[in-house]
Amino acid sequence: MKYTNAKKILPEKLILEIQQYVQGETIYIPKQQKEYQHWGSLSGGRQWLDQRNAEIRQAYKNNNSIEQLAEDYFLSIETIKKIVYSGNNSERN
Repeated sequence: MKYTNAKKILPEKLILEIQQYVQGETIYIPKQQKEYQHWGSLSGGRQWLDQRNAEIRQAYKNNNSIEQLAEDYFLSIETIKKIVYSGNNSERN
């Protein structure tokens, strides 16, 4: 977490108001809810997981067993089940 001196960014009137509640301590001011980004959206991690899960679902539809997929993707059988049975992708074609 980055530390910033309040005197550099806040008006004096606001600093005086905050000092009525806390003085000389570090406080965390969270982002507004609308500023939050979903996990992995910046790093590409979410996209990678979505692509991997789509591959797993497709392999399952192509008659690969859950046990084989767990071994191939180094995941537990329960994790593979969650992936293949989630959403509308649970039916084998």
